[in-house]
Formats: sequence, structure tokens, C-alpha cells
Amino acid sequence: MKYYLIAGEASGDLHGANLMKALKTEDPTSEFRFFGGDLMKAEGGTLVKHYADMAFMGFVEVVVNLRTIFKNLKKAKQDVLAYKPDVLILIDFPGFNLKIADFAKKNGIKVFYYISPKVWAWNQKRVLKIKRIVDHMFCILPFEVEFYKTWGMDVDYIGNPLLDAIAANKLDDQFHVRHHLSSKPIIALLPGSRKQELNKILPDLIKASDRFPDYQFIIAGAPTFDLDFYKPFIGDRNIPVVFSETYNLLLNSQVAMVTSGTATLETALLKIPQLVVYKGNAISITIARMLVNIKFISLVNLVMDNAVVKELIQEDCNPKQIGDELEAILHNSVYRSLMLANYDKLAERMGKAGASSKAAKLMVAYLNK
Repeated sequence: MKYYLIAGEASGDLHGANLMKALKTEDPTSEFRFFGGDLMKAEGGTLVKHYADMAFMGFVEVVVNLRTIFKNLKKAKQDVLAYKPDVLILIDFPGFNLKIADFAKKNGIKVFYYISPKVWAWNQKRVLKIKRIVDHMFCILPFEVEFYKTWGMDVDYIGNPLLDAIAANKLDDQFHVRHHLSSKPIIALLPGSRKQELNKILPDLIKASDRFPDYQFIIAGAPTFDLDFYKPFIGDRNIPVVFSETYNLLLNSQVAMVTSGTATLETALLKIPQLVVYKGNAISITIARMLVNIKFISLVNLVMDNAVVKELIQEDCNPKQIGDELEAILHNSVYRSLMLANYDKLAERMGKAGASSKAAKLMVAYLNK
């Protein structure tokens, strides 16, 4: 069968790649065409557009880049129609993907949505549109099943694909040697993969590092940038940038400073204490605070419905408060132990690995009906 996938950011590329791998097992005739990234490309098929040209986050950022977004939408619609897939699989990225879903449905193309849009956070009435334009929804967060049920929509909960990636990863005890690191304990910086996030957040994380000379800070580099991009942020500090080894970095770290997103859940499932940061365009954040109807922004806290990790957002995301929270995690053993105990409860709630395989089995079964 012919599959067309659309992922618009780094996490979607990861999940899309794992899903493609599972689909190849379930359907040996599978052919792929997609908007995505390097991980999906490595699974085969044709990469039409890289997510690096698509990931705009925040109300102001979207408005500024409207021309590019409309060009990408037009290209996606034309390409989907020309390819005539058996199914269109959309991965999160709702601002873009819901428009493509509507277009595909009107043109008689079956639509699967893998990883639900966060409609539970704001404008919940979008569920009514999703019911109309999506044939099957595959959810990866346990509370989403009940949420959709309140709107009269049955969805498939397949567990979280992050568990697949984490289960396949093992501690690399040669990490220090390979990267020529000192014996200092490591603190990981995961500043995000979008340029606007990095520009807003990374300077504060790096300034906070100055308070901790006895630790080695290391940046998890985004695949869309190279080392030269990070050099102006780092200046003359000894802060290495490591690419394509985020899990290895985390597993060798004492603490992680993580920009809100999928990485917060990955860090928790790897059992690494963390603090969560986020800072965006002031106007975008103001609008978001008026519209969003959730208590937390990190997936860890959302899944647990509890403040398991500290969230430093906007004005609270500053070098002093970041440093104070780092001090607490590093030196308050009770605080650190409580966070790790809550991580155990989170892992129990998330279930077992195998989400990609389960999703692929269900998708092929639905298509063969």
C-alpha cells in the first residue's frame, strides 16, 4: 500500500520513522512519501519537504511566516493528490495537518491521525471537526481516550512511541571518553529544535551554568543546526555541543534543563531529574495564556496531573531562577528522590513499549477491512 505521512517537527520525525519501520513489517508492499526529517528519510521512500522549513511556533511567528506556511500547504495538497495514497497519516502538528486532513477528506482520501492534536488544551470544539475529517485517531497519552469519549468519539490508545525509542537505547559508558570530557558530573541542556526557542531560551540556560563551575554543561544539538550556530551563544565557555546523542547525553547526566515539549517526557522516562523551561514571543505567550485551559505545559506534569517537575515559564525563565532550581535538584536529596519516585509512577501510567507496532497493526487492519 502507498502511505503519505506529514510530520512538521523533530519529535514527529522520530515517531514517523518508528511508525514507518513498523508498517514495513506489517505491510511488505509499503511505499512511503512524506513531509518529515532525516530519521524518516533513513527508513526509505521520498522526502518531499524537511520539517526544518515548516516548524513555526507561536501566534506572532505564524503570522510573520504566513507566506511560507501557505506555500507549504499548497505543495502538500498538490503532492498528496498526485501521489494518490491509500492513506494519509498525519503526525501531530495540528495547525498545518488539520487543514490537510480537511482537504484530503474532501478528495476521498482516507485520513489517519497519529498522535492527537492537543485539543484538550484549548478550543476543544475542534473535536467536532476532527470527528468529521479524520477516519481513525491514534492517541499516545492515556488521558486523551477519556477526553475524546466525552465528545462522543472513539479513539485507539496505542501507548507512547517514546517508550519504543527508549527501550532500544542503552547506556554508553564510553560517552566521556568519546567526547574527551573531564570527570566532572554532567548537566544536560536541551534547549529545543526551533530557532526562535533557541534564541529566547539558550542564553539564559548558559548564563545559569556560570554558577556551577564543578559541573560539565553539554548542549544537545538540534539536527537542523550545526556547531557554528551554537558558538555565539557559548562564547569562550567550555560547553560542548553533542549531536544525535540526546539519550546518551541524558543517561550520563545528573540533571537536565529541558525546553517544554516531547523531551520533557523522554527525560522523565529515562529517569533523569529535570527542570522545564519555556520562553517565547511576549505577545504569543499573552495570547496563549488567555486561550489555553491547562494547569501545566510539560507533558510530565500533564500526564500525572501534578507538579512533578518545576516549570519556569516566560519571566520566570531567567538565570537566577534556573540556577536556584538546579541547586535544589542537585543538593536537596529529598526533593530529588520525590521527583524520581514520581517518575516511577509516570512510567507505570504510560504502559509498555510497542506503540509503533500496535499502531501499524491497527492501521493495516483498518485499511484491509
